[in-house]
Amino acid sequence: MSFSDFPDDPILVAKMINSRRDNMLGTLDIEIVEASKDKVVGKMPVTTKTKQPEGFLHGGASVTLAEALASIGGWLNVNRETHSAMGLEINANHLRPKRDGIVTGEAVPLHRGRNTQVWEIKIYDEERKLICISRCTVAAVERKNF
Repeated sequence: MSFSDFPDDPILVAKMINSRRDNMLGTLDIEIVEASKDKVVGKMPVTTKTKQPEGFLHGGASVTLAEALASIGGWLNVNRETHSAMGLEINANHLRPKRDGIVTGEAVPLHRGRNTQVWEIKIYDEERKLICISRCTVAAVERKNF
């Protein structure tokens, strides 16, 4: 099955995305739990790979998780034969520090237009305390342009 022929089952889609670990998801041990046009969920461990020197979750790691989830959601909402989806702009508010454990990001679309999409991403700890909130604009880019 090619990546352009994804099924509608969000768990199966997540498994297929996780099968490719030679990218940023693999580098930061991000696991996609659910992936559909309406919601993307992923988990990321807080380890030395994702911490800043003071020992807390690095804001850049949170932003990477957020953009990954939004980009996957965007990609599931474009015609993958002709377009790809990639982050155009992202912002994040880091609300609470995290030293260890796992964070879970949940991305939902706020707007799905022909050329751009806007996704809201909330990142929680294991107790569902909000760690970070982010908004990412995803561009639908024609494949012939790259």
